[in-house]
Amino acid sequence: MFAVVKTGGKQYRVVAEDTLKIEKIAGEVGDFIELPEVLMVGEGADATIGAPLVEGAMVSAEIMGQVRARKVIAFKKRRRQNSRRTIGHRQHHTLLRIAEILTDGKKASKKAAAPKPAAPAKEKAAPEAKAAPKKEAAKKEAPKKEAKADAPASGEPLFKAPTGDPDKLTDIKGIGPVAEKQLNEQGIMTFAQIAGLSAADIAKVDEYMPFSAAQIEDWQAQAKEKTS
Repeated sequence: MFAVVKTGGKQYRVVAEDTLKIEKIAGEVGDFIELPEVLMVGEGADATIGAPLVEGAMVSAEIMGQVRARKVIAFKKRRRQNSRRTIGHRQHHTLLRIAEILTDGKKASKKAAAPKPAAPAKEKAAPEAKAAPKKEAAKKEAPKKEAKADAPASGEPLFKAPTGDPDKLTDIKGIGPVAEKQLNEQGIMTFAQIAGLSAADIAKVDEYMPFSAAQIEDWQAQAKEKTS
């Protein structure tokens, strides 16, 4: 027996033990949820079509995981406007295992997870007191976990500025006065520096400065032309 259910604004054809990825539904792994919007249910020619929903029909499912889709990159460029913007998005999804397809008002053998009651104030105070030493220990360990080999110290530039006169970085299309000042503050002063940035350097700039990797690679290509 199959059913057609509606959730997250989409319709899905499901049978028992199917695995399904849908728009995110609140819940934890192992919780059972109910999908009450059943549009069709049955087998073959005997299937019942709802108007719009099938009365008394319901699908029970178990949450197998909360996941995110692959990142989608949106890159927008305005010609001759010195404007480039890169935005990434990862959609949240829920993985389900279809447990039962129910009709005629039958109840699921495994009930949907009930909301957990809030703990009394007195019960909350004790765990927090016990957890205090762990928090202090976590603070001591934090520098070890958060420190990065290539992370700059507070107030220090990302790169060592070369000796000699700086180049006019605004000659590179896409670098304005504000961007030039930000690059100079981080030790990037010449076309040769930009042209010689390694993949690790580009990743560092992408992480610690308001420029995307795509912007830096474009600047690097122009800088190589100026230094050749």
